[in-house]
Amino acid sequence: MLSDDILYLSVHELGAQVRAQKISPVELTESYLARLEKFGAKLGAVATLTPDLALEQARAAQKEIAAGRMRGPLHGIPYGAKDLLATRDIKTTWGAPPFRDQVFDFDATVIRKLRAAGAILVAKLSMIELAGGGGYSSASASLQGPSRCPYNLDHWAGGSSSGPGAAVPAALVGFAIGSETLGSIITPSAFSGVSGLRPTYGRVSRHGAMALSWTMDKVGSMCRSALDCGLVLNAIAGRDPADPTALDASFTWWPPAAARTNKAKLLAGKRLGVIQPDFSSQGDPEVGQAFAAALDVLRELGTKLEETELPDFPYGPIAVTLYTAEAASIFRPFIESGKVMELLDEFQKAGLIAALSLPAKDYLDAFRVRAQILPALGKLFEKFDALVSPSRITPAPRLDADLTAPPPPRTGAPERPATPPQNLETRNVIGSSNVAGLPAISVPCGFTKERNLPIGIQFVADALREDICLEFAIAYQSATDFHRRRPDL
Repeated sequence: MLSDDILYLSVHELGAQVRAQKISPVELTESYLARLEKFGAKLGAVATLTPDLALEQARAAQKEIAAGRMRGPLHGIPYGAKDLLATRDIKTTWGAPPFRDQVFDFDATVIRKLRAAGAILVAKLSMIELAGGGGYSSASASLQGPSRCPYNLDHWAGGSSSGPGAAVPAALVGFAIGSETLGSIITPSAFSGVSGLRPTYGRVSRHGAMALSWTMDKVGSMCRSALDCGLVLNAIAGRDPADPTALDASFTWWPPAAARTNKAKLLAGKRLGVIQPDFSSQGDPEVGQAFAAALDVLRELGTKLEETELPDFPYGPIAVTLYTAEAASIFRPFIESGKVMELLDEFQKAGLIAALSLPAKDYLDAFRVRAQILPALGKLFEKFDALVSPSRITPAPRLDADLTAPPPPRTGAPERPATPPQNLETRNVIGSSNVAGLPAISVPCGFTKERNLPIGIQFVADALREDICLEFAIAYQSATDFHRRRPDL
């Protein structure tokens, strides 16, 4: 079996070794499968292992590479897919007990495109049941049980792409595919120390992915480096006749040479709008300290930073109204049949049932406000190349935490009047960017001292400007090593 030093390499580094035939795809696949067997259950990361398919794909890749037929940078690289992506003749459980035996007779478009790129599917990775469509109160709201942060097993990996969040930083796979409606790539990336890229809405086909929200679902990559995220997006982006919302906008990108030579001032002249939470009244102070230190790094790289706020809209309520109404329509037969009661999480059961009663006027009003949000956010990108903020303002919660409870007051913090919710919305980066369908990337920017929990920073760019997200994230990672840390398993 290959050493941990090899298995923890980035996709970019592994690909170079595979192309040089220093590592064989079969040996790499066998080594990741062994690591999945050893740590998958411990981390709650795996829904289904796919050893037969993986070894068949690995042998084919090895034969092609030996013959000099390279398909690209993902050729021969093992990966895992969130278990809402259909895989032909392999279970796709959607993380939910009622669908534990569900099998499709086709592959999702993303799975098909990765196969064409020569990537090797080694596992379906766990997720929150139905991607949390009705809301959920517990990290245990998954058929596979709670996924754990590899850096501290008493804490959650984050949802709903919890399996990818646990698997990638533990080197159980070379990279993973997750999905996001309202934070499900950014959150586990922050909580588990992953580089996660949420693409522009429509950049990647959702054909074969469980639908939660027709107008907000996105499929993206979760990797050990930002550079890897760009390489994966190359392979999965583009139009798809099977998905009418998929844009005719392929993504052709290659790492700039400067990013690989660690030169100073990589971001000279770039402009970042800083969305700064008030850490004196909200969030975790260690996250605030890590974010401040990350901003210092970005300044040293040549970035011009300016604090700003988002246009004042109720992003959170708009996002929840949109996906709740759409989830109610998508899952209506499931809810009305009573099978919804077979779900694990009581909060989610109640949420899906209640969603059927959401007034049509609320959904239409949400669309009306959304139409105002898009141009308002667009004006920010006339001034800034990208926005930057903490990915989450707290580190990962404990596994037994009530995820619906308000955060407890900080010990020793002075009493303050409650902040009006509408004021918090001008800093709601996850809500605003998901409503607008904008791309974002989260990368690690630190760890808490006592609990060793990852902290993330996110960059948000205008629609179809994933290249800008990558430029900032890769430059930041060229000057830091948080993405190269390893959990002690």
